[in-house]
Amino acid sequence: MSVMAPVKPVTLEDMPNLGTGKRARLHRLLYKYGPGNGTLLFLPIDQGLEHGPRDFFVNPDSADPEFELRLCKEVGFSAIVFQYGIADKYMPRFAGEVPLVLKLNGKTEIPPDNEALSCMIASVEDACRLGADAIGYTLYIGSPSQYEDFHNFQQVRREAEALGMPMITWAYPRGEAIATKGGKDSLYAIDYASRVTAELGSDVVKINFPKKTSPDSPKPYNTLEESDAEMIRRVVASAGKQFVVISGGEKGSDEAVLHKVTLSMEGGATGMIFGRNVWQRQWSEAVSISGRIKDVLLRFGR
Repeated sequence: MSVMAPVKPVTLEDMPNLGTGKRARLHRLLYKYGPGNGTLLFLPIDQGLEHGPRDFFVNPDSADPEFELRLCKEVGFSAIVFQYGIADKYMPRFAGEVPLVLKLNGKTEIPPDNEALSCMIASVEDACRLGADAIGYTLYIGSPSQYEDFHNFQQVRREAEALGMPMITWAYPRGEAIATKGGKDSLYAIDYASRVTAELGSDVVKINFPKKTSPDSPKPYNTLEESDAEMIRRVVASAGKQFVVISGGEKGSDEAVLHKVTLSMEGGATGMIFGRNVWQRQWSEAVSISGRIKDVLLRFGR
């Protein structure tokens, strides 16, 4: 059994070479909006493209992006995450009040994930025009299409550096090779994805909470016996000098949600990104759980 040492959370001071534009935008996200104490709390609403309308069935009000925008404003999230079309049509009324992270690529869930690739549908210039404080890029680690994915990532990274836009990478292990090495939620897959984004030059990485170690994973992962707390410390450490936000995943009980938040923040994460776990609830419940998540983050000021 391995024992992971505590991981020191990354701060802006750890990034002396960060350009002025990126630093200014990240400072707004970290200290002006959301908890405002150097942590991050994002609300993504890109599932309409990624999963289709089915995710909104449990709470029909959530199909209207204004539901999530009002929630962001009411609770005080660090930013909302939209694809281009939704941002273009719905952000104007909330401009300056709700920060925006614009996703630049996306796909539907209809084709299989064997050769997953998230196609480019917006640009860094679009993000600047829409007043975004960061961009989001989905990267599929392990997919046979990773050559094209890495090339697209490089192009976006260069544009983001030129325009002073922080780059948040959605790091998702995918493909048949990942499935045979323990699966997309294994410690091996999540840890590898975290390190890849550091190697490629991301500023913030969004990763899923690792669910298990697996005997099917390559050595030495196949024999690791680590607790949830140890696994989250490991994947945060692999991200290097990046801010790490952990996915809240699918809707669960309040206790499970808050436990995951606490473990993530104790493990050195910068913050959380909660979508369905929040907006699939009715308004009063969504406000309540969001406030409780924010209260946890307020205990972990940087």
